[in-house]
Amino acid sequence: MSLRFINLTLALISTAFLFAPPAHAQKKQTPEPPAATISRTLTRNESRRLAYGGTVTITGAPVGSVTVEGWSRNSVEIVAEIEWRGASAADLDVLAVVNNFVIDSDTNAVRIITTGTYDKNFMKKAGKKFPKNLYGLPWKIDYKLKIPQICDLEIDSGVGAIKLAGVEGAIRVNALQSDADLSLTGGFFRGTIQRGAVSVKIPARSWHGLGGMLQLAGGTLNISLMPGFSGDIDATILRLGEIKNSYADLAPQEGSHPHLLLGRAGVGGAKLSFTVGDGRIEIVQAGEQ
Repeated sequence: MSLRFINLTLALISTAFLFAPPAHAQKKQTPEPPAATISRTLTRNESRRLAYGGTVTITGAPVGSVTVEGWSRNSVEIVAEIEWRGASAADLDVLAVVNNFVIDSDTNAVRIITTGTYDKNFMKKAGKKFPKNLYGLPWKIDYKLKIPQICDLEIDSGVGAIKLAGVEGAIRVNALQSDADLSLTGGFFRGTIQRGAVSVKIPARSWHGLGGMLQLAGGTLNISLMPGFSGDIDATILRLGEIKNSYADLAPQEGSHPHLLLGRAGVGGAKLSFTVGDGRIEIVQAGEQ
């Protein structure tokens, strides 16, 4: 067994531990929460100034989507749709105070931090008088952000879709479970997703930056490349699954086998590494999906 295979396997094992629910979340809460018979939805709109080259950090809700789009302004626009569920209007009033988000910002950074009953440390600060029967009720936040095209981005998400387009910088994405749609053109990208159906589109003929890597513990990964793309592609299945390559200009090089594709498209370029534990990797030409 090669050292490379061992390192990749350890990386996926580490990912599984990373997303394991914390010990307090595994314990059954008592008393049982009341039936969530009514719901309330609120849309919050916020904006903060941020210079190009700054950093945006999003700590998402346990459930909810995250959509990020790059734009030409030096500001961050946040639209968050929050949904609470409970047994009474009074319960919803209490839940809305804690199951929400805060923004911490300065000249070079905007940090969006979800708060809620799932966070034991936060609830200690929120006070001991919070009704125990309101723990465990369903809620979610769907975030939609517009951020400067050139900036660093960090996303930590739970269960929900992720959509990203039009941003170049140092980008990191972590998610427990997500059907993610990632349109990437440059910078340095690092992604770790426990499970889901992930689509990576590169709408450029070369990668503008240092490269990237994406690890998916289980699911399907679809990679779409522009005609005439130049770059080095490293695709790996660690355990069960297959790699399907229909991109004509990506020829497997020496060392490739059914679970490992080492390929160079065009004249080569930045290295893009894709790893799936159990599942499928498919590499296609844009427009042929």
